[in-house]
Amino acid sequence: MFDVNEVRAQFPVFQQTLPKGYPVTFMDTGASAQKPRRTIEKEREVQETHYANAYRGVYRFGAQIDEELEATREAVRAFINAESTEQIAFTSGTTMSLNVIAFGWGMKHLREGDEILISIMEHHANFVPWQQVAKRTGAKLRFIELTENGQLDLSQLDHVLTERTKVVALTGMSNVLGTIVPVRELAEKAHEKGAIFVLDGAQSVPHLPTDVQADDVDFLAVSGHKLYGPTGIGILYGKRERLEECDPFVFGGHMIAEVDLLDSTWAHLPAKFEAGTIPIVQAISLGESISFLSELGMENCLAHEESLTKYAYDRLNEVPGMNILGPGRDQRGAILAFTIDGAHPEDLAQLLNRKGVFVRHGHHCTMPLHNHLGIPASVRASLGIYNTTDDIDRLIDAIEFARGRLRLV
Repeated sequence: MFDVNEVRAQFPVFQQTLPKGYPVTFMDTGASAQKPRRTIEKEREVQETHYANAYRGVYRFGAQIDEELEATREAVRAFINAESTEQIAFTSGTTMSLNVIAFGWGMKHLREGDEILISIMEHHANFVPWQQVAKRTGAKLRFIELTENGQLDLSQLDHVLTERTKVVALTGMSNVLGTIVPVRELAEKAHEKGAIFVLDGAQSVPHLPTDVQADDVDFLAVSGHKLYGPTGIGILYGKRERLEECDPFVFGGHMIAEVDLLDSTWAHLPAKFEAGTIPIVQAISLGESISFLSELGMENCLAHEESLTKYAYDRLNEVPGMNILGPGRDQRGAILAFTIDGAHPEDLAQLLNRKGVFVRHGHHCTMPLHNHLGIPASVRASLGIYNTTDDIDRLIDAIEFARGRLRLV
């Protein structure tokens, strides 16, 4: 376990005091994480000292940019234990990566009568693309149901995972319920049926150690900004054979080998999926965030967040009228979404904000899940490596303030 105060000191955003003397109590890491100083400084350094376009020039700046981009690609490869940097493509984020997979692989390989298996707790980014591919190809969208406590109902898996299943696409960790999915087991069962396994790692990769080879996933999508890195940069990982099977989704410069008047051929991996100018500065800076996490150790990050999540779960359960969504304290990631009897989620979020406590409200891009739960919205406190038990205590104090203002006490 690391010293959380030393970690917190690496994030400039927390070195400030809000109006009325409140500290920053940031609990929206699931939406977008704060950035360590080294990541911010790397962005500034590149912009100020050697910015150039990537993979275009042999001059000093261009060569340095290329070298630093490939260093980030290697950092990503090591972080998720991919076999080769050629399996790592830079995209704009998880959403783009999942669309590349759905439309680049799915549209090419799915046919009428095939089945795509997802769950009802998927983020819209891993729901809508497969929904649209199913509509366009004639494939059928099927769902793994949830248990009463928000786990995947694996007892029903044999009924929904069949010989017709061609794709199993699941989140590694629910962005609402905090449910941690048994990726390795499900990938194995998908492969037994001849299906590919697609992992939405937007929530899981920043919080859980990830090994794409051991888990045997076919594709993985990750967002840089949830990984304590910049916005606008994402990661697409794929097994080499899957990436070769996948048509490019965006066309233009850099991703081509030959262009003539009537046809074109594509560049080798990973350039095939990096059309145009990628987010250069953001990709290079992401390497700093990954190095930061690697130096802390993902096992240490997980241990800190597990301890904090249990503390938060217990404190929240002390609040009258509290309804925490998802599994119990020992079976969840660092996300706690909840409702409070008699309180609208937006009102709660607004009142918590008055105390310097920043949480998310709404459906969190999971409308099918909220419809399933029979609620229009929830409040979500999502934690990161920089959160402390003091943050949790301030959250509880702010909730009590909100309950008072809403006349729930």
